[in-house]
Amino acid sequence: MTTSALPPDDHLDHAADEQHDSTLVQELGELAEHIALVKMEGRVFVRFSGVVKAGGLRVPYALVPAQGVLARPAKWRKMDRATRLALLRERASAAAFEELRLQVSDFVADIAGQCEDVESDPMLFLHTLADMQTSEPAGMVFDRIRQRFTHAIERQQEEQHAARTRQSINLAEYPASFEMARRLPRRFVALLGPTNSGKTHRAMEALMKAKSGIYLAPLRLLALENFERMQEARPNGKPLAVSLVTGEERRLADDATHVASTVEMLDTRTAVEVAVIDEIQMLADPERGAAWTAAVCGAPAHTVYLVGAPEARRAIEALAERLDCPLEVHVLKRMGPLSMEPTAVRKVRNLRRGDAVIAFSRREVLMWRDMITETGLSVATVYGNLSPEVRRAQAQRFRDGTADVVVGTDALAMGLNMPIARIVMTTSVKYNGREEEEISAALARQIAGRAGRYGVHEEGLVAGYDNETHEVMRALLKEKLHALNTSGFAVAPTLEHLHRIAAVTGEQSLSKLLRRFIHNIDVPDGFFFPRITEDQKERALWLDTLPLSVADKFTLSLVPISSKVPSLQTAWENWSRNLSQGKMSTLRQHAYGGNSQNLQQVEDTCRYYSAYAWLSYRLPEYFPDIETAQQLSRDASERVDSILRAHNAASRQRSSKKFR
Repeated sequence: MTTSALPPDDHLDHAADEQHDSTLVQELGELAEHIALVKMEGRVFVRFSGVVKAGGLRVPYALVPAQGVLARPAKWRKMDRATRLALLRERASAAAFEELRLQVSDFVADIAGQCEDVESDPMLFLHTLADMQTSEPAGMVFDRIRQRFTHAIERQQEEQHAARTRQSINLAEYPASFEMARRLPRRFVALLGPTNSGKTHRAMEALMKAKSGIYLAPLRLLALENFERMQEARPNGKPLAVSLVTGEERRLADDATHVASTVEMLDTRTAVEVAVIDEIQMLADPERGAAWTAAVCGAPAHTVYLVGAPEARRAIEALAERLDCPLEVHVLKRMGPLSMEPTAVRKVRNLRRGDAVIAFSRREVLMWRDMITETGLSVATVYGNLSPEVRRAQAQRFRDGTADVVVGTDALAMGLNMPIARIVMTTSVKYNGREEEEISAALARQIAGRAGRYGVHEEGLVAGYDNETHEVMRALLKEKLHALNTSGFAVAPTLEHLHRIAAVTGEQSLSKLLRRFIHNIDVPDGFFFPRITEDQKERALWLDTLPLSVADKFTLSLVPISSKVPSLQTAWENWSRNLSQGKMSTLRQHAYGGNSQNLQQVEDTCRYYSAYAWLSYRLPEYFPDIETAQQLSRDASERVDSILRAHNAASRQRSSKKFR
């Protein structure tokens, strides 16, 4: 026997309640066909429906008026019919209906007008007015549609701007932007080899014999050294007229035929007979590689010497083919053997005259300096935070025998020709900005190669201070080096690039312009690839808070000053604010650092004045004290060198007393 369950009483009550509510709406007369009584989302509310016409559109709607929510369901169930009807008539009046209809009409006209401005279909957004299953009042629905409309327009504009940016900049055409280089019949000569193979010497000899030329260096120090080298040369029995051009310094000779310059300061408009681009493997450097790409593409010389490590060969060949330049490759061998010592050094007293001791931080360098001077040896000190003038003065002390040992960072690996007999590595681990990691085989080989200066030491020796470092260095020097990539050559944005993007997008934010350069320009085959540095990206965000032109923001984003030193970061921010307010930033004697004898503070003083000088060359109207900055920088450099010498002398004096 089958039985069927009867619905519970509360279900019957609910059904009856629904029946009563439907009859309530009928009590509203002719408005009834436009009104629905709805229970949803824990609310009882009325919804008005209708059609509005605006701008040639016929738009249906079904929306809740501002006072359309009547009660919670529990409260509604407790009301008798008369109370419900009274509340319904109050909230669903003809006046309320007309008010909502006018609101919808105004809203439709507004959206239709905005869509016409951007050539978009308004019904893509307005069709939802009849489909909104919600108890939210019409005003909130309008806001949500406006938000969707805004986002859609932003997406549409973004797509348009991205397309226009792609059309405005095509990196396949990058070499063509260097007009003088494009017009010249250029040829490349690659001189590739390890340290102490004589490659730079050969290139410089060709440069000095040429009627005109430019040497492009990775460091101010190397530009300065080769500037002086060319000044002393007499290739045809007469001195050369040579200028020095770096970001922070100009020494311009009358009728100069030759220039020593940092690679970023390449003059692409003045044709010369010979150009020398040093350390060509820097093409692969993640921070500065774009400067080498620009130099190879834009050096306006009939003969361009590309000097560097052998692993750059394939990259050079790819560039030469892309630029349609004939290439001549010479692979040179080291002029003296380089050998590992049989065992590690192990003890400080086992260090000897002619050693170069390598650490990878300023703190470690100074610690090793102190330990070595305690043994009675005199020490020259070289690390990245020192100005080029101080590094050169310290290196000269080692060259002339005033210092027995040089202690330095891997700054010794690039330039600074010194008579080093043996390289001693205190560690094989270096901080990369995020974490400690083992140095690359390429860096290990470049540092080690500084040992055994040709004509001074017949053989170069390499050792680790401890057993582990010794064995790691042995392995790294045997490791086969990876060739540089043959595509993806970095291209940094120029002000012209940013102005092109701004012209087609209307964008004035530096951070957004840089982002478009990275993500939106046309990179057809990836041979050239857009790059910016993390420093520039972070600075751009801060600079966008100031009322500055794109050109001024771009210049300020490139100032060579450390954001990791609070006092230097504050100085940069103050300069930026002054420029935004049209104020000059002037210098006073000892305005920064004073007469401090604290080594770190005086080092930072050098960097401060160098950065000011850099700005003076680019914005002289607002940074007028170029000569003062350069003099104060020289004074600070002399003070750093004096502090280092005094510390060395004091340590040796203490050591001699200890061993009497």
